[in-house]
Parts: sequence; structure tokens; C-alpha cells
Amino acid sequence: MAKLNFGGTEENVVTREEYPLDKAKQILKDEVIAIIGYGVQGPGQALNLKDNGFNVIVGQRQNSPTWDKAIRDGFVPGVSLFPIEEAVQKGTIIQYLLSDAAQIAAWPTIKPYLTKGKALYFSHGFGITYKERTGIIPPADIDVILVAPKGSGTSLRRMFLQGRGLNSSFAIFQDATGHAKDRVVALGIGIGSGYLFETTFQKEVYSDLTGERGTLMGAIQGIFEAQYTVLRVNGHSPSEAFNETVEELTQSLMPLVAENGMDWMYANCSTTAQRGALDWKNKFRDATLPVFKDLYASVARGEEAQRSIDSNSQPDYRVKLEAELAELRDSEMWRAGQTVRSLRPEKQ
Repeated sequence: MAKLNFGGTEENVVTREEYPLDKAKQILKDEVIAIIGYGVQGPGQALNLKDNGFNVIVGQRQNSPTWDKAIRDGFVPGVSLFPIEEAVQKGTIIQYLLSDAAQIAAWPTIKPYLTKGKALYFSHGFGITYKERTGIIPPADIDVILVAPKGSGTSLRRMFLQGRGLNSSFAIFQDATGHAKDRVVALGIGIGSGYLFETTFQKEVYSDLTGERGTLMGAIQGIFEAQYTVLRVNGHSPSEAFNETVEELTQSLMPLVAENGMDWMYANCSTTAQRGALDWKNKFRDATLPVFKDLYASVARGEEAQRSIDSNSQPDYRVKLEAELAELRDSEMWRAGQTVRSLRPEKQ
């Protein structure tokens, strides 16, 4: 494990150069990796592991859309695709990739099959960090580990197919066998991580919940709405407002940030844009810093977790969720976005 220095702070990281795929395969050569859940993270991790030569099976509810999706992806009923209980029984490493709410519901079914020496793997620290709220308390004689890709399962798979890797964090909550570290790092390499950085279950979920509600999704949508509204109120067309708010950011500027950093993106914009961005960034920082402090405190108190548990467990949650997503989808801004995307030139 290498130590990298980030502005005076050292972090433990694992790269594919120091921990090649062949080493990961050797460590897990006798393991059966059971992917439980085939929704958001399951397909990407299962397919990447399978393509990398690991022994992977999928556990999913029979005759469900996700069961059918697993079949379309090449998993064979009775060979590499099983009902959840059977997959957990067969697996030596259980990748528990159901949604947080589904993990809570399925836990009484899963727990009896978590026998001595197995590993229970998460890609989110929610269930363990808030175990008093979720009831997910693992047996003491199994490893409990985490690899959390910093992106969706779809992105993990797409980048794998492009020969790239999505960075992931890793953590060990419980090392019952003495081999938890080897297991978790090998799995992180196996799913196609770019590099792995060390964290804890608690830090993973605190940063994840803050990020999702903040710059990754919640805050960015709120900022989009605010700027788009101001432009429209001041007479700009939907096309102009959308292009200046979303399209230029996602299609032109963010790829530059991803390539070489924010300073490099600034350096590749006009001097007028640079000056304005530098003048206004602190105003936006100072305006939003109190909101982020409130958000992190809410996460740390467990309020965000409880809200998720309470809302996601409601029988009509999916109906209400679809109504909220439809409100986004049907808003003028995102209808303008649909039109703008349709006008992008096709790749030659």
C-alpha cells in the first residue's frame, strides 16, 4: 500500500500497478462471490468481476425485472443466477448491493447464511454505520468490508469497457479471518477501480450523503434552477438559458476540470470569464458554506439516514418518487435540455 501526500496530509492508497489483477485473482481463486441485488451497483460490479475472471454468481428475486436483466447480461439460472437465499448460501463473499431500504428488509433472510469465515461486502456504509436504526448487525465471526466506487454502477461499467477505472474507497469494519484486507483490496481491483483510497464505514457514508445532497446532485440542481430562472425572467430564451446553465458546464467545462483541474479549466477560458469566476467564487462559497455545515451536521446526527429509512419504507414511496422525478423531467429547463441533447451532432 502506497502513501500519497495531499497538501501535507498522507493517505493510504492502492494502485493497479502495485496490486495487479493477477494478484487479486490469486487471492480470491477459491472464493465464490455472490452479488445480492442487481439494481444500481450490482450489474456493473458483477459484470466487471465476471469479465476479469472471478467466480461470480448473482442472487436476485425470481421473476422480477432485475432477474430478467441478469439473464440478458449472461447469468444463467441454476448455474450463475439463483434466488437470494441460495446465492448467499453458496457464496463465500456476499456483496450486499441492495438499496439501503431493501438491505434492511432482507437482513433477516440473509443473516442465517452468514456463517463463520465468510465476508460481507458493502458499497455504502449506511447499513453498518446506522446499525442501531437499520438492525444490520453482522455476526462476529465474519469479515465486514466495503468498496465504494465514486460513481454509479453504470459509470463503473462504462469506464471498465473503455479500459479506464472509477476510483473507489475501501474500508474494513470487522476482520474476523485475518484476511479482510487482502479480500477487500482484491475485490476493489476486481470490480475495476482506478485506484483505492482508505476510509472507514462512517466516513464513507458521511461524505457520501453530504455529496449526494450537495455538489453531486442536490446543490447542483438547486443552482441550475436558480440561474436558469434568473436568465428566463430577464428575457433569455429556454435554449440560451439551458446552454449557459447546463450544457456548457457538462459538455465543455467539466471535462476540462476532470482532465487537469479547475485552474487548468480557468486557464483555458477567456480572461473575462477567468476574472468573473475568480471575483464571484468566494461569494458563492460564503453563501453556501452555512448550508453545507447544516447538511453535514444533519448527516452526523443520523437525521438524513432516518428520513431515508422512513420515506423509503413507505408502501407508496415509488409512486411519490416518480411524481417528484416527473416534476423535474417536465420542468421547462429539463424539457429544454431534452431538445438541446437531441440537437447534438452524432459522432462521426
